[in-house]
Amino acid sequence: MTHTDCLICERIEMIHNDTNPYFVAELETGFVVIGDHQYFKGYTLFLSKQHKTELHFLESEEKKTFLNEMSIVAEAVYKAFGAEKLNYELLGNGDSHLHWHLFPRRENDSPVKGPVWWVDREEMFADEIKPSQDQLEEMKKRLYAELSKLISVANS
Repeated sequence: MTHTDCLICERIEMIHNDTNPYFVAELETGFVVIGDHQYFKGYTLFLSKQHKTELHFLESEEKKTFLNEMSIVAEAVYKAFGAEKLNYELLGNGDSHLHWHLFPRRENDSPVKGPVWWVDREEMFADEIKPSQDQLEEMKKRLYAELSKLISVANS
C-alpha cells in the first residue's frame, strides 16, 4: 500500500514500476537500494515493505525476519565495500516508514570524527557525490553478489 506523502513508499512504487535505478534486491520483508549520494562509499538502505513507523508495530515473526534480513544486508554491505566498521540507523523524523541506513565507515572518512550526520549536509548530499551510471551499476553488482552468497548460505 502506497502512502502518497511517503518518500519510501514512492521509492518502493518505483521499484514495482522498474524505474528505481538504485534498486539492488527484494527480500521477504524489504528492498535493498544503494543510497542516492555516496559520501560514504557503499551507503545502502533497507526499506521495509510495510508502511510502519516503529519496529514494535511489526508482528513478532515479521519483526524477527526484518531484523535478520537487515543484518544479512549489513554483512553484504560490509563485505562488498570493504568497510572497517558499519553504522546502522533506523530513522524516521522525515519519513514515517521503517528503513535502515547502513553506512560503511573507514578511518578518516569524514572531516569530523563521529556520527555520519555530523558531516555538513550540503557536502554529504552534493550532486557531485551521486554515483555515475557506471559506478552505480558496479556497486549494485558487488552488493548483489555478496547478498546472493549470504542468502544461499542462510537457506542451506
